[in-house]
Amino acid sequence: MVEKIVVNGNIRTGNPEQPRAEALAIRGGRIAALGSNEEIRALAGARTEIIDAGGALVLPGFIDSHVHLMGGGLSLLSVSLRNVSSKQEFIRRVEAAAREVPKGEWILNGDWDHQSFNPVELPRKEWIDGVTRDHPVCLNRLDEHMVLANSAALRLARLSRDTPVPRGGDIVKDPASGEPTGILKDAAMDLVMSVIPEPSPEKKRRAVRAALKAAAAKGVTSVHDVEGAEGIDMYGELLREGELNVRIYFYVPIEAIDAIAELDPLKTCGSDRLRFGGVKGFIDGSLGSQTAWFDTPYADDPTMSGILAAGMFPEGIMEKRIVMADAAGLQAAIHAIGDRANAVLLDMYERTIGRNGRRDRRFRIEHAQHLRPADFARFARLGVVASVQPYHLIDDGRWAEARIGPERVGTTYAFRSFLEAGASLAFGSDWPVAPLDPILGIYAAVTRATLDGKRPDGWNPSQKISVEEAVRAFTAGGAYAEFAEREKGALAPGMLADLVVLNTDIFRVASERIPEAKIARTVCGGQTTFET
Repeated sequence: MVEKIVVNGNIRTGNPEQPRAEALAIRGGRIAALGSNEEIRALAGARTEIIDAGGALVLPGFIDSHVHLMGGGLSLLSVSLRNVSSKQEFIRRVEAAAREVPKGEWILNGDWDHQSFNPVELPRKEWIDGVTRDHPVCLNRLDEHMVLANSAALRLARLSRDTPVPRGGDIVKDPASGEPTGILKDAAMDLVMSVIPEPSPEKKRRAVRAALKAAAAKGVTSVHDVEGAEGIDMYGELLREGELNVRIYFYVPIEAIDAIAELDPLKTCGSDRLRFGGVKGFIDGSLGSQTAWFDTPYADDPTMSGILAAGMFPEGIMEKRIVMADAAGLQAAIHAIGDRANAVLLDMYERTIGRNGRRDRRFRIEHAQHLRPADFARFARLGVVASVQPYHLIDDGRWAEARIGPERVGTTYAFRSFLEAGASLAFGSDWPVAPLDPILGIYAAVTRATLDGKRPDGWNPSQKISVEEAVRAFTAGGAYAEFAEREKGALAPGMLADLVVLNTDIFRVASERIPEAKIARTVCGGQTTFET
C-alpha cells in the first residue's frame, strides 16, 4: 500500500523517460509510481492520503544551490533595509530598530543597497550615530561584502584613522578629515565583526526554524548552505528531533582544511536530510562593493580593478588548500565574480586535476558572474559547475554597465553561453543577499528584465534561457551539483518524494507573469512542509 497519492496533476517530472504524468504515488518517502489517475488510484488503500492537485502544475522540489541559511534566518529576525531608497528612510528604520532592542545590544544585518538610494551614495556613520547612541551597529550591504558601522561599533573594535588596512579589504575614509566613514569592505569587515557577540543558542534555533519555514513556503526542498559551519550543531539537533523539513548540503570555510582531522567526523553526515559537501572559499569580492577582480580597471573608477580576498594571502595558499581538499575527497566551491578571478580559479582547478588525477569531482565556481569569452568552454572541459544566482542579474543590470562598461557586460550572467558550451548550470538565490524565491529566479533567467523597469525586453537578451532550462537548473542542476542526481532533481520511481505544486503553469503564461505564480504545496520526503 502507498501512503500518499497525488492525482489530477499537470506533472512535469524532469525525467526524460517519462516527462509527463497525471498522478504519482509515494511510499516510504520516495516516489513509488507515476502514471494516469486510474493507474495510481489503483495503488491506494484505505489509509492512503489522496491529494487532488486540481490540474495544477507539479514539479520536482526546488533546490537552491547557494544560500547562507543561518544568516538568512537571522535576517528575518533583524532590521530590513533592502528596499530603502533614501537617506531619511534608512535613518528612520534604524531608529525604529534601536527602540525595539535592549540598551547595549547590537543592531545587525540590514541588507541595504546604496545603488537604490536617490541620490546614489554610500551611507556614513553620521547618518545613524544620533539615533543609535545606546547601541553598536553593523549593517551589511546586501552582497555581504561591505558594512556600515556606527561610531560605537568602531570604538569597540578600536578602529580609527590610524588602523592599518588589512590585506583583502578596505577602510573607507573621509577625504577631508581622514577619519573612517564607517564603511568597511571585505576583509576590513572582520575588524568589527570580530567583536560582535555570538548569537545565543536560542536565537540561532529561532533563526534556523524561521529559515526552514521560509524555504518551504517558496517550494524549496533542498539547499546548499555555503556557510554551513554557522549552523552544523543546530541542524544536527533539528534532524534528531525530526524538525529538519528542508534537506541541507553544507560547506565549511576552506581554511578548515588546515586541520583536516577535525573535518573527518563531518564525512559521516550521511542522512538524506543533512550531508557534508566540502569547502567554500573566496577569490575576490563583489561588483556592488567594487571589489570583484577584473583584468582591467572599473569604468567608473580607473584606479581600481578589484581586491583579492583575504583567503588568497599569503600567495599560493588558496591553491594549496584546494589541492588538499580535493585529495581528501572534498568538493571545492569557490566564490569568483570578476573575469580575472574566474580565470585564475579555473587555472587552479586545472592544475589540481593534473596533480591529483582525473575523477568525478565536480568543482564549483560560486557566482561566475563576469567571464572572459574563452572561459565558458573551460567550465565544460574541466567539468566545473557554474553555481549562479539569476536574480542578481535583474538587480545588478540597473547599474552594472556604468561600472564595468558595455563590452564586459556582454559576458555577464551569461547563462545561454554556459549551456551552449556544455557546462553544468545550478541555480540558487544567495539568500539573504537576494530573495529566497526560485520563481523569481526563473523569471529573472527567462526575461532578464531589470528591476527598474528600463529593460523590459531583457538586459543582454541573447543570454535569455527557456522556462524549461531555468526549472532544470533549479532542480536537476542543483542535484547534480551535490552528487545527488540519482536521488532528487526529478520525479521518477525510487527517487525522493520531493515536489512542489504551483497555482500557475509557468510554462504557459506570458513570461512577465511568472512572478504571479504562488506555491500551493511543498512536499519533502513525502511529508507536506507547506500548504496554502
